[in-house]
Parts: sequence; structure tokens; C-alpha cells
Amino acid sequence: MEILLEEYYKTDLNLERFHFRKLFLDDKSYQISGISQSGKTKLVKNYLLGLKKNSYLYIDCNDIRIDVDLLNKELNSFCNRNKIDVLVLDNYIETINFVNVSQLIITTELVIKVDVLIPLQLYPLDYEEFLAYEDKYDSSALNHFFQLGGFAFMHKVSVDERNLSVQRLLQYTLDDVEFDILCLCAKFMSQKLSAFTIYERLKSSRKISKDKLYKSYEGLVNKNYIHLLQKFNAPKATKKVYLCDTSLKSALSTEKNFGRLFENMIFLELLKSNTECYFDDEIDFYLPSSDTIILCKPFVDERRLFKKLESIEAFIFTHSIKKIIAISMNKESTISHPLSSVEIVPFDIWALGD
Repeated sequence: MEILLEEYYKTDLNLERFHFRKLFLDDKSYQISGISQSGKTKLVKNYLLGLKKNSYLYIDCNDIRIDVDLLNKELNSFCNRNKIDVLVLDNYIETINFVNVSQLIITTELVIKVDVLIPLQLYPLDYEEFLAYEDKYDSSALNHFFQLGGFAFMHKVSVDERNLSVQRLLQYTLDDVEFDILCLCAKFMSQKLSAFTIYERLKSSRKISKDKLYKSYEGLVNKNYIHLLQKFNAPKATKKVYLCDTSLKSALSTEKNFGRLFENMIFLELLKSNTECYFDDEIDFYLPSSDTIILCKPFVDERRLFKKLESIEAFIFTHSIKKIIAISMNKESTISHPLSSVEIVPFDIWALGD
């Protein structure tokens, strides 16, 4: 194990062009959590490359050469002997013991509660981060975002390989049951879906216990491969399901519904900005902290929007809604309404706004 640690210590880290994320690291100790290919390793390596070479030790715990028992015996003395200030355990395995260093950084898919580490959640690129990968920002950028989603590696994948690349990534990362659940979630994206409904649909095609399915479903939620949205003031009601990235829709399902894809994209922007939100009958997103309703209307028609507002007028009045935002693909305007301010805002302007 000593030889392997020496190899890690002496090997120069390599990082292709780095695009800055909204999360950044300083000299504190962190646990960075996120799904596979969300950018955890690049974030860590970019930080390390700003330090003195002999001050850090980077270990990818996925290395099959690692003997965990031997690593636990030798890591602390190795760090002391070489005066390691910063230790990074990428793809951390819980059986690896922490050692006494000035700064410890671990990366995981699933959040592990560790008091000494500051938790950071890293998601795939949001729209603003995505634009950093574009050669230029013009009217085609939004369409490109719809095609690629938030996985940075997709910028290097040819069009004919995109869906297969996402499939391979998920099949490598998830077990068979988790993958099957995710495929079904892709079909029901932006719709109400319960674990029981998934069980009823999958039990006819594969042998699986309800307990196993519920555990796998919960695992996908905890690892943030799927996100659940609660109905307002109804915690026991069936939740809406959203995918971690819109690229999963076309990779896992042949069903096309641009409206639901658009809604999923808006949800992810709200999620990544830590905005508390709920859904309600005929209301896509309710943001109680700002008394705002968001309606997903990619191809909005003002006449139909008026009818929509009439159908939710009771909710608007009851909850003293101050603002209604109808997010569109490219239309922008203001509508007069007796109870609330109503704006039609293009997605790119909304996503890049404060």
C-alpha cells in the first residue's frame, strides 16, 4: 500500500479546461455529494491545482488496487511523514477511516452525515453554468440546452451517441432495479407517480418484492437521480416526479412531450437555486416565500392564459398571490389582472435573472 500511496502523491493531476461552477471550495473540510458526472472530481481537482504540489494527496477510492484494511493502517502515518495538509478521498468508501489533516475533502453520491465536514450538493449544470460551455451565446443556446441537458460531458459526445452515452452511464452507476425504476420515471416525468404505482407496473415484467422496490426507489431519491415535489399542504398526497437531468427523458423513453420536459427543466432551476416550492391543482409551482405562482407555458397563448388564471383564481385570492410568472420559450409580455401581477417571461431571461 505504501507504493500505491507514493504513486498517488507523486502523480501530477490532469484537468482539461475547467469551467467555474456556482459552488466553490476554500480551506474548509467538505463532503461534496452529487450523482455521477455532476462535476465533483473536476471541482476538487481544480481546487487542488491551486495548491502546492507536495501539500495534498488525492486518492480515487474506486481504484481496485486499494486494500482498505492496509490503507487504514498506513494512511495516517503517510500523511504525517509527508506533511500532507489536504487529503481528498474521491468516490469515498465508508469503510475508509478519516485521518488527522488540516483539510479533508470527500466526494460521494449519497450524503453521509459527518459532523466535521461541510455538506455541499452538486447538481448537473444549470442554464447559466451551461452557457460557459457554449462558444457564443445566441438564440441557439437554449435549444442546445434542451438537446444536451446539464451533463458537461455531453458537449463532447456526437449526436448519434448521446442517448447511448447516458444509458451506459446510468447502467454502470445503478443496479438493475434502480435502472428499471428510473426508466419508468422517465415516462412519467413531471407527473404524479407513487412507489406503489411503479411496483404494480414492474412486477409484471420482473420478479421483485415490494420492500426491495421501495428501498431502491428511496435510494434514487436520496442520491438525487429523481426528485419529488409535494402538493401544497398535502404531505400525504402523491408527489410529482422529476428527473435529475432532462437528457434522461430521451435516453430512457421514446415518448415525446415537450411541455413536461419544459416543466422538468424549470423545476431543476428552482431546485438548484434552493427555492422552496410546491405544486397544486392546475398550478405547476407555488413559491410561498415570495407569494408567487409559476406556470410552465412554452408556447403561451394569452387567451388560454386568461382562462387558466380564471381556473386558479380561488387559490390566487386565498393565498394572496402577488405575482404570477408564465415561463415561455421566447414570448415576453405583461397581462393586466385584478389580483396579481402577471408576466410572461422567456425561459432564458427567467433562468438568468436574480
